[in-house]
Amino acid sequence: MSRAPDAAAEPERAQGSVAAGLRARAERLMPGGVSSPVRAFRSVGSESLFVRSASGARLTDVDGNEYIDFVMSWGALLLGHAHTAIVEAVRDAAGRGTSYGACSPLEVEAAELVTWLVPSVEMVRFVNSGTEATMAAVRLARAATGREGVLKFTGCYHGHADPFLVRAGSGVATLGLPDSPGVPSAIARQTRVAPYNDLDAVAATLREAGDEIACLIVEPVVGNGGFIPPADGFLPGLRDLCDRHGALLIFDEVMTGFRVAPGGAQERWEVRPDLTTLGKVIGGGLPVGAYGGPRELMERIAPAGPVYQAGTLSGNPVAMAAGIAQLEAMRDGRPHAALEARGTRLATALGERARELGQPFWGSAAGAMFGFHLLEGPVRDFETASTTDRELFGRLHRAAMRRGVLLPPSPFEAAFLSMAHGDDVIDDAADRLRDALTEAVS
Repeated sequence: MSRAPDAAAEPERAQGSVAAGLRARAERLMPGGVSSPVRAFRSVGSESLFVRSASGARLTDVDGNEYIDFVMSWGALLLGHAHTAIVEAVRDAAGRGTSYGACSPLEVEAAELVTWLVPSVEMVRFVNSGTEATMAAVRLARAATGREGVLKFTGCYHGHADPFLVRAGSGVATLGLPDSPGVPSAIARQTRVAPYNDLDAVAATLREAGDEIACLIVEPVVGNGGFIPPADGFLPGLRDLCDRHGALLIFDEVMTGFRVAPGGAQERWEVRPDLTTLGKVIGGGLPVGAYGGPRELMERIAPAGPVYQAGTLSGNPVAMAAGIAQLEAMRDGRPHAALEARGTRLATALGERARELGQPFWGSAAGAMFGFHLLEGPVRDFETASTTDRELFGRLHRAAMRRGVLLPPSPFEAAFLSMAHGDDVIDDAADRLRDALTEAVS
């Protein structure tokens, strides 16, 4: 197996590599040389990765180095890279046309799958990204309640729309930007923020401003502030507080949807939100998103109702075909238990090595998601997660890449498994990551 270079050879090799040439060209043409900030790898003291190809649980960069991939297009690839069923579905659909600007039977089939799998969703509207889905869900909540305020949680990231870039996690935290220039102060004032896993703080906010709050939006498992699971009673408590104050509850399941259970976090924790947002996983890795909920809310969306939202490429037939192939393979729930066991085994292996080294560590898993923090656990909120040793994580990330393992390039991102990550892959990755942690700590 081809590996990334060792530490001593890395700078010299990178200077003359294919990736270095691409990086120089990209930086002249695109801000930071990337199309999305986290891809720059700056928070881990490294440089952007240019991928040539991917298959199963592995990807290969343009210089021929192979990595076990725990990013998996940020969880979009539940079956692994270039899975035969998805590739064949895409090829077949593309052969009939890549976009129609009209309805297709595949939209109906995909909608049937989503509404069958996700407990609270009776009707669904397909869009082109998770950000677009959360934007539309908040607009619908405002129209349904006649209110304008939004309540979100510190460290939760719901895309880059203006109302969400207030104390967001993920890329914003990675880059050290608490907010974003360009967000009007009037819009920022409509967004209130509470600590995740703190029902008392949510209750206090709703007592103070409940008649102004249209919706509460939450990542049921925080994947954009590092992996943070909900405390016992937290999600049911949010449901109760929203009911009491007349606000709608939105589960942002762009990361958890179909990953922690076939029906997402709402199935696993048995809490029904009013609206649900979903992302790229329902496109098998192609650009797609969706939002959905009960019929009485969704029929407010145009053309059935007055709340306008549209998109030329929404319900794209190629994306729908890929998503159908992926969701059909995951619908019975059996893969999720195996994936969670493997993620737990990987986190446990790292935790054991960390204890041997005297390094604080906390890790956990849920379905196809897993993550860890380089601090004493349990981690229940972003305030705690943000105290992680970022410099140490950067050293670990670079050491892992030298050993052919790709972790998310930020301490504030969950990692992901696929069905291609079999026991042999997990055992191999665990050995490499144990050695990488030893190097990073020493």
